[in-house]
Amino acid sequence: MRVKRGVSARKRHKKVLKLTKGYSKIRRSSYRKANEAVIKALSYQYRDRRNKKRDLRSLWITRISAAAKDNGTNYSTLTSGLKKANIELNRKVLAELAVSQPKTFSEVVKAAK
Repeated sequence: MRVKRGVSARKRHKKVLKLTKGYSKIRRSSYRKANEAVIKALSYQYRDRRNKKRDLRSLWITRISAAAKDNGTNYSTLTSGLKKANIELNRKVLAELAVSQPKTFSEVVKAAK
């Protein structure tokens, strides 16, 4: 007896077309073009979840560096001073201090000197 694959194909196509919500024109309606768009989008999504970490670290370093310059030092001197003073604050916390609580950040810089 031959196997007809219409049901499973329809299910697979619907699954892909559901992911194309927000796409325009043929990328939304045609299965072939939609599948290409979805594969591309998912690969970008995977890649950019990793790049996001890189971008945030870069942003934190920029903010810390700018705040350190305001306090008369630079980023590398500040980080080495923090290590020598056994102050274990990560870049995320230091950047948040630099932006939201500059007085506290300047105290941390003094402790690092």
